Amino acid sequence: MRRRTLTVAASLIVMVALSGCSNDALAEDYLNGGNSNYITGQDILEVPAADRGAPIVFEGETDEGNTLARSDYDGSVLVVNFWYAGCAPCRAEAPDLEAIAQKYDGNGASFVGVNIYDGAETSLAFARNFDISYPSLLDAKQGTVRLSFAGAIPPQAVPTTFVLDKEGRVAARILGQVQARSILDTIVRDLVAEGS
Repeated sequence: MRRRTLTVAASLIVMVALSGCSNDALAEDYLNGGNSNYITGQDILEVPAADRGAPIVFEGETDEGNTLARSDYDGSVLVVNFWYAGCAPCRAEAPDLEAIAQKYDGNGASFVGVNIYDGAETSLAFARNFDISYPSLLDAKQGTVRLSFAGAIPPQAVPTTFVLDKEGRVAARILGQVQARSILDTIVRDLVAEGS
């Protein structure tokens, strides 16, 4: 009986940690060198304009119940961040992503999250907790957004951030946590200026 009680208690603790609410022990663990609940990896790949493939095509439902497609952002740089609420580096990078999203809002670039694990309630709780203003697609059940990147440069870790050029082609991929705000800012700035 005691083992069952401990198992239930442990399950509740995990559920609270994954809910994206006010407790942020996962991000703290990650920042202190822990490696729970995520796949490690750090790599930055930039693709010259001449080597970029076909535009990425995806459509899905956001955590607010709206339909969103990559084509909604034609003519604009689009940053696509794959994440989930229980991912410690996703939590650690969230303030940087939001700061850059705010900087470029109405200035040539937009942001979209792709939640690969959670339902709408958890995804929205994460957005509230970290003051995320941009929408997130729910991709846990179908995996269609992830699949749309598979033929180009696939996401191989969580988090992974893609930057699509104004034509919707993969221009850069940051595998793992965005380590410095300036890195993503520079990539976005250069792509916004591209062809101007």
